[in-house]
Amino acid sequence: MKRGQLYLLLGGFLALLTAILAVTLLLPKDTVPPETNPGNPEPPFGRDSAILPIPSLPQEEESGKVRLGEKLFNDAQLSGDGTISCASCHILAHGGDDGQKVSIGMGGAHGEVNAPTVFNSIFNFRQFWDGRAANLQEQVSGPLNNIAEMASSWQIAIRRVSDNPEYRAAFKREYGEISEQTITDALVRFEATLRTPNAPFDRYLNGDTSAINDEAKEGYRRFTDYGCISCHQGINVGGNFFQRFGVMGDYFADRGNPTKADLGRYNVTGQEEDRYVFKVPGLRNVAVTAPYFHDGNTATLDEAVDVMGRYQLGRELSEEDRRCLVAFLESLTGEYRGVRLKP
Repeated sequence: MKRGQLYLLLGGFLALLTAILAVTLLLPKDTVPPETNPGNPEPPFGRDSAILPIPSLPQEEESGKVRLGEKLFNDAQLSGDGTISCASCHILAHGGDDGQKVSIGMGGAHGEVNAPTVFNSIFNFRQFWDGRAANLQEQVSGPLNNIAEMASSWQIAIRRVSDNPEYRAAFKREYGEISEQTITDALVRFEATLRTPNAPFDRYLNGDTSAINDEAKEGYRRFTDYGCISCHQGINVGGNFFQRFGVMGDYFADRGNPTKADLGRYNVTGQEEDRYVFKVPGLRNVAVTAPYFHDGNTATLDEAVDVMGRYQLGRELSEEDRRCLVAFLESLTGEYRGVRLKP
């Protein structure tokens, strides 16, 4: 085994161990279900699971700065020609993405990768598929300056925000000035509120054994038994370390037509062990964020599960396997502002 592969496997083991410790040692008492439900006895997965329910949004995050960030998130005037906003590629009424194989930016430019959902991104340990941004603060400048996305600059954004009387009043009240730092802060504060709690599986973890059906429960058992949980755990059911795409097979050779984006984290570090390595995507709301993977090359969740079985687990999943796993994944669809997300 190559050294880089060994590091990745060790990283996955440590991430799983950390998640399990977090559950057993740090999980608040009000999120632990009872030992059994007398009417439907079964294992208390909420206590043993490496997956954590999404926490409620702190009240202090609902502030004037958050509302200002929401306005900026939806404002196309931040883009070079005034036609593309953050919300153009991250549609909050649906899955927090745009449903396209790759996003269409200013002037019809095509992006290089599939747009990840913006929901629950606050729980990711890094941002973008290749993890080039350490946090949401660093992430903001990426789409703004990218020629295939908003094709703008901080100079343009600051000028247009400053020319707007409503923005001038709001920034004076909340920050005292309009700058790259204050615009970024407002956007990040809003993005940090983009959480989707109350998924059926979260309710199940919190003790409501009727929140998901038997097929979803069986899917979760197989998700754990087959080893999917080793890469997909924590609050975001992923998003907390890097992994190679194609541990047990050469996905890219089989797919064909390689692109620079396929190199993943290698494009950031130049290290050979990072070739084809990506941030493990979170699986929250995965049922409403098709198409899948960084290349957007997989149209359905059933296909995506099949790809993961073959290339990450070295397992040919049966039709029953896929059906149960999809039922579990569908139970991870949460609510935004009290409304369950839709494709």
